[in-house]
Amino acid sequence: MMNITDKTVSLHKTGITVTLSLAMLLASLGTSIANIALPTLVQAFMAPFDQVQAVVVVYLVALTLSAVIAGSLGDRFGLKRVLVMGLMLFAVACLLCAVMPDLRLLVGARALQGVGAAFLMTLSMALMRQVAGSADIGRAMGILGTVSALGTALGPSLGGLLLPLTGWRGVFWIQVPLAVLTIILAVTALPDEAIKCKPAGSGLKTPLSRKIISSLFVNMLVAAVMMTTLVVGPFFLSSGLGMNSVHVGLVMTIGPVISIFSGIPSGRLVDRLGSRLIVAAGISLLAAGTFLMAGLPQIMGVPGYIISLAVLTPGYQLFQAANNTAVLSDVRDDRRGTVSGMLSFSRNVGLIAGASAMGAVFAHQVGTHDFTLASAEAIRDGMRGTFLLAGVLMLVAVAVVFLSLFNRDSFARLTP
Repeated sequence: MMNITDKTVSLHKTGITVTLSLAMLLASLGTSIANIALPTLVQAFMAPFDQVQAVVVVYLVALTLSAVIAGSLGDRFGLKRVLVMGLMLFAVACLLCAVMPDLRLLVGARALQGVGAAFLMTLSMALMRQVAGSADIGRAMGILGTVSALGTALGPSLGGLLLPLTGWRGVFWIQVPLAVLTIILAVTALPDEAIKCKPAGSGLKTPLSRKIISSLFVNMLVAAVMMTTLVVGPFFLSSGLGMNSVHVGLVMTIGPVISIFSGIPSGRLVDRLGSRLIVAAGISLLAAGTFLMAGLPQIMGVPGYIISLAVLTPGYQLFQAANNTAVLSDVRDDRRGTVSGMLSFSRNVGLIAGASAMGAVFAHQVGTHDFTLASAEAIRDGMRGTFLLAGVLMLVAVAVVFLSLFNRDSFARLTP
């Protein structure tokens, strides 16, 4: 029977987990909720797609460039203190995004929001690893993966509901009270004595082992493919299949909802079976799902899109839980912030590639950057060509993972 001390410790850990989960949710929500607003922003500012696309890309660029710095600052000055500062910056940036009068100022405010998101994403992962015991690292990473998916799911659904009611500004207003709530929880639920780390030199000088380098590279490729679904998906569903914004938002939530229910089980599988087997399973499902996305939606429409997501998304959750566990399991306390920053950096480089480079591939395949002038058939052809290329990237990722697994030294080290 649980005594008072055990209950207190359990409530304490629950408060920490809820706080870090909300911080991760905000960072992922900041990306996905802007994606669903891109077609509306094109009309609101009478600007071409490549200019409006900067609203998504600049957020990811700022997040990427700030990730390792955020982790290093957390290692040096205390993870809680730096996380609270990042939350405050994120809240202010959300407010600025909601009131900006033109596209250039909105892009600037989104850059500031991306810097804040880097602190949220990086330090949440570092703190969660610190709280988790050695036997529960996979589960802890699975929780963050689930919450990140929840933020991604809330973005399209909230955006799809808010856009007809509030216009594009509502997708930023909704983030302000969530950020304020997370600040309050961070100040009250994260005790200083549980999260302070003493640096041992510059965190930016953390050596990169072969294991970490290969993990970061594959992490980047996977993120690029997943972002491609978020950028290309709304245009395929709306222009290629003729769906309205509410229905597009609902369909776009299906993948993240699958992630919500598969994240924690994925983490438990990592704890039970080891990260090497789950990394291999996850990357294989990702490759299969990507090639399905290149064909089934064009043949079957929405059902084909959903089937493809049902293969792609669990693979992503399995990969993320296993890969993050493999990288962070043996990291010293005073390096967790920096190594978490490296994971965030590689992931966000991939997200930028998915939003910009793969977005450009999609536009090239369609034949125009002004998608309002493109036919439904051209949009569908663009979808097919873009995901065929994404499938090739996943085959490269599969090769890297399996070469690492069959290398005896790397095979042994990938087990947590």
